[in-house]
Amino acid sequence: MKNYLWVVLLVVVAAALVAVGILRKSSGTSGRRRITVIPKETTSVYWEGVLQGARQAAEEEDVDIVWTGPDSETNRERQIQILQDAVAQNADGIVLAPNDRKALVPLVEKIHAKGIPCVIVDSAIETEKYLSFMATDNRKGGVLAARRMGEILAGQGNVLLVEWTPNSASTEARAAGFRETLAAEFPDIKIVDAQYPNPATLARSREVVEDMLTRNAKVDGVFSVSATTSAGALLALSSPGQAERGIKMIGFDTWPAVVDGVRKGQVDSLIVQNPYRMGYEGVKAVLDKLEGKDVVKYVDTGVELVTKERLADPEIQRLLSPGL
Repeated sequence: MKNYLWVVLLVVVAAALVAVGILRKSSGTSGRRRITVIPKETTSVYWEGVLQGARQAAEEEDVDIVWTGPDSETNRERQIQILQDAVAQNADGIVLAPNDRKALVPLVEKIHAKGIPCVIVDSAIETEKYLSFMATDNRKGGVLAARRMGEILAGQGNVLLVEWTPNSASTEARAAGFRETLAAEFPDIKIVDAQYPNPATLARSREVVEDMLTRNAKVDGVFSVSATTSAGALLALSSPGQAERGIKMIGFDTWPAVVDGVRKGQVDSLIVQNPYRMGYEGVKAVLDKLEGKDVVKYVDTGVELVTKERLADPEIQRLLSPGL
């Protein structure tokens, strides 16, 4: 009889341990759902906006988020490792900003096959096997920049295009929108030079713009497609001998020094996204899927042209200072 009772007790204990293991597998060690948010990198103001949005959604829904990403937007190998770790650690869902539209496809498709909700934010990926895509209409951002350039150059002149890095879907779309709109609507504005910084750093961005300015005696405008290259372009245009040329610059994103450049009149305007909304809606969509709710496949999170005159607008202030 005693042996029988011991067997029953062991079965009960084993069942309890299995139940705890299942709970931890689906909800993390705290018993709460855990969403892993993986940006392209973790240090810039832009990605801080994504983090603030994700945190707000997590607080509202009483879930945990794990914020982890590579040290630079071009470190695709590190981002792949982080994504693999999230799967191994049994994340309930993933919000991912892929830094390479091709390299991350196999892993994202594997995550889809496992039934883990994965929301793609900021930059596209070359597969449809994800829960939802939430991003700026990046082509529209390029269109807005081209039309502003057409306006401030009165429809004619020579411009430089400062690109970012190959296989970054978001920045490639911005460059394409800019090129296509200039060709269609402002045929007398010519892109006389276009380069990627390699490596894609602030210092190299500055060097690339300085090189293009040296090679091209007649330059009227510059469009830069990312935060880092915009900061580099501003440094190049502010250097001795360049500031006097009166070159009009349009940048992308809210690097503080570049925003200050708009305020001082050194930068004509910026194309600004809404990273806070990407993080917030991304976490919400994962949780909706886990609760059996329908989730839309694509969300346009918005894009704005910001000039000096618009800096004081409360809506623009919220975009410049995400989470406030």
